[in-house]
Amino acid sequence: MDRTNSSTQGYFILLGFSDRPHLERVLFVVILVTYLLTLVGNSTIILVSRLDPRLHTPMYFFLTHLSFLDLSFTTSSIPQLLHNLSGRDKTISYVGCVVQLFLFLGLGGVECLLLAVMAYDRFVAVCKPLHYTVIMSSRLCLGLVSVAWGCGMANSLVMSPVTLRLPRCGHNKVDHFLCEMPALNRMACVNTVAIEGTVFVLAVDIMLSPLVFILVSYGHIVRAVFRIQSSSGRHRIFNTCGSHLTVVSLFYGNIIYMYMQPGHSSSQDQGKFLTLFYNIVTPLLNPLIYTLRNKEVKGALRRLLLGNRKGGKE
Repeated sequence: MDRTNSSTQGYFILLGFSDRPHLERVLFVVILVTYLLTLVGNSTIILVSRLDPRLHTPMYFFLTHLSFLDLSFTTSSIPQLLHNLSGRDKTISYVGCVVQLFLFLGLGGVECLLLAVMAYDRFVAVCKPLHYTVIMSSRLCLGLVSVAWGCGMANSLVMSPVTLRLPRCGHNKVDHFLCEMPALNRMACVNTVAIEGTVFVLAVDIMLSPLVFILVSYGHIVRAVFRIQSSSGRHRIFNTCGSHLTVVSLFYGNIIYMYMQPGHSSSQDQGKFLTLFYNIVTPLLNPLIYTLRNKEVKGALRRLLLGNRKGGKE
């Protein structure tokens, strides 16, 4: 049997939703609008957090990185998807597929770790408020973010080659809208049980370990909240922590379902729509969650807009 990889052909064909041509037209419009809103929402969070001196705190430093991460994550695959939905050309170059897989795995890993870092920030703010500014120094914040980015990308450097080296016997049709690991594994013409086991172990390290840390952190936060006598103090903590918990729930709910199960056990169509939600809807909702529930961000937006209007009148 010829076990040559599809890389010899120089391209992959992303089947995506090509079996439903009528759905493709609807998806193109919906995804384009959602993608543009995602760009505007996350860019606004970054600009407001950087331009307003009152938001120069560890919490908004991490939120800025989360927004930049969401921008990078959705841009790594959505423009290619829009191109494929707009016509008959469904191809992606082998190099493009490699880059897409690396970024998809790497940025997803970074987000797992960054959400854990943000949980630690909330833990220190609630449980050690008098020492918060000392503990969460700018040096520590930069170090935590650097570790999150470094470990996430390093994990992708390990996982991506494992997937790309699988023999595919000349097959180059990916039953997905992006070069995603389970879809590429299904193309292999060899038994992938050992590979899936290795990926599962790596997934536990990069996904479940941060989740356990987040849950433990919030366990301490909840215990500290019940000790607070002031109802206004409780409400303020619930507002800031509630936004983060909502983002964590959205992120982990999808990613655990997609990756913490054998590659052949889930419906391929279901996997496509879950990945689409994870790729476009979650990055859109994140800035909305933080702005709608956060008075500081809404106040900064108001000051920024009113400041521009006053400047324009003068």
